[in-house]
Order: sequence, then structure tokens, then C-alpha cells
Amino acid sequence: MAQGIAAHRWMMTAVNRPMVREAFVATPAQGEVVVAVAGCGVCHTDLGYFYDGVRTNHPLALALGHEISGRVVAAGAGAESWLGHAVIIPAVLPCGECDTCKRGRPNICRKQKMPGNDIHGGFATHIVVPARGLCPVDEARLAKRGLSLADMSVVADAVTTPYQAVLRAGVTKGSVAIVIGIGGVGGYSAQIAKAFGATVIAIDVDPAKLAAIGQHGASLTLNAREHDIKGLKTKISEFCKANGLPLTEWTIFECSGTATGQTTAFGLLTYGATLCVVGFTMDRVELRLSNLMAFDARALGNWGCPPELYPAALDLVLDGKINLADFVEKHPLEEINSVFEQVHSHKLARRAVLVPQ
Repeated sequence: MAQGIAAHRWMMTAVNRPMVREAFVATPAQGEVVVAVAGCGVCHTDLGYFYDGVRTNHPLALALGHEISGRVVAAGAGAESWLGHAVIIPAVLPCGECDTCKRGRPNICRKQKMPGNDIHGGFATHIVVPARGLCPVDEARLAKRGLSLADMSVVADAVTTPYQAVLRAGVTKGSVAIVIGIGGVGGYSAQIAKAFGATVIAIDVDPAKLAAIGQHGASLTLNAREHDIKGLKTKISEFCKANGLPLTEWTIFECSGTATGQTTAFGLLTYGATLCVVGFTMDRVELRLSNLMAFDARALGNWGCPPELYPAALDLVLDGKINLADFVEKHPLEEINSVFEQVHSHKLARRAVLVPQ
């Protein structure tokens, strides 16, 4: 049996109660590895658990965090080949053995393990996870891009989840992709859609975020505070007409995780449109569902991303088609409670990554 490693993690003990530091010994079982965490991103989902009382599958106390990169420092039987490797841990780890996995639907695997939900997560110095599905990181290519292994943590969700959404939606050259909510996941949605050949239209309420994405993929940016839904649709239609773009079959990515954003996304449906729900909120929205029928449109949910798609998503980063550096900022893990509050209060313009010292 692999030797345990002295470690610590930050535990959520109750809703909106400061997380507390806990010492533990990280010991891998058969088929598992211990990853020394390089960085763990703070996701909107983490805020939902911590502030809104979204229930985790693992009872509290629990270490949150599912956007994790690091290095394998210990391995159980059968996983020794991973020792020393720099890796990204998928935000959702399907079992690979059940009927849904074998039929190509790993996203709905009922035995899946999500760090920070089903098992202890990455707001820690070390984490124990199944070796199945780990995504290796080419550190030579990483260095050429001037990126750190900690930066790669956001690939585990903020990049791969929209990558799957863009892929599933069939975005291609000539597509019109409308991204609602461009902080975090939305910013990468815009860049990925652009990399797939789409003309990207970004909608948000933050002028600074709109200006940033205007430099990294969006051909048109619109402030939702300045237009109602009808006004937004008119602006988009005028832009499409002026640029010879289709007025039908738009792909709409709802990434804000807000009721207003979801209502806006649904209101922008047009003939043959595809609505991709990427963001999450506990809030309810009132919709006329018959619009899907009337427009011959479709709506797709997007839960995580299958591990087998991670290498291709990572390639977009390492090939320079996705800009990570301008959209992340690193903070010491020890400041987790302060950083959570700053993210929750919308005081940070970039994705926060917590780094163990």
C-alpha cells in the first residue's frame, strides 16, 4: 500500500460559515493517486454550495473545489505509471464501467465522482482521486506559453464544460454564437466558439468584461443593462444583416447562471436555434416552452465534460487559441474565506485560482 502524505484542506462545515483548516493524511487506494495541488479555481458552483445552500452529495464537512491541476506524488496499485506527471483532474470523473458509460453517456454516470461534491475537493494541499480519466499536461508546451501548472486548473471546468457545449451544439465556420454572461465559463465559451469558426456576440452587464472579451473573440459586445430582450435581438439581427450572417440557427450559450440571463437566452431564440444551458442557478424562471416548438429550436443541458475530451480542449490552450493568462488571477489558499467573499461580491474581474503555499 502506498505511503500516506501529510496534508491539509479547507473544510466547509455549514452554509455561509467560514471554512476551517483541517489536517489529514492523503493515502491512495488501489487505482487511486495523490495529487499535490498546484491550483484550484473558484467556480460559481462552489459559491452555490457555500452561500446558497445547494446540497452536496457528500455530507458536510467537505472540502470544496473541482477545478484542479497538480502533480501526482503517490499512487496506489495499478496507478504507478502516473507518478511524477503533471495533470488536470476532470471536474467529473465517470466510473467508465456502467451501462451509461459504455453507451457513450459518461456525463450521466450514476457512479461518477465530482471533487468538492461527491468526494473531498481541491481547496487543499493534496487530493486523492481515481487515476482513471486524468489528463496529462505537457509542461514543455506549457512553458512556451508562459503559463504555470496552477493556471491549468481552470481547464478542468471553465474551459472543458463550454468546449463540450460548443462541440455538441455543432458550432462551425459561419455559425453565429451568442454568449450570455462572459465572466469565467462564458469568457472561454466565446473564445472556444471563435476557435471553431463562429462569429461571437457577447452579452453581459459589466463593461470591463465586455471590453476584455472584445479583444479575445467577440465581434460584437452588448450591455444587457442598456437593452431589453427585444432591443438585444434587434441589435444582433442588424449586426448579422450588415455582415452577411444568418438570421436563423443561432447558437445561444447561457453562461451567467442567473434567472435574468436564462430569460434573456430563451428570449433570443430564433428559427432553428440551439440553446445551450451552461450556467447554473437555483432560481426559477417563467418561460413559454412552446417557443421551442414554434421555432423548431432545441435546448441542451451541459453537465461537466467527458475526460476523453480534455486533451483536445487543453490543446486549444497550449496552441494559443484560448487566452488563459488574461482571465485568471492567483491567490494564496490560506486566503480562501476572503477570496470567496470577493468573488461572491463581484469584486474580482478574473477567475480566482487558489494556490497552496
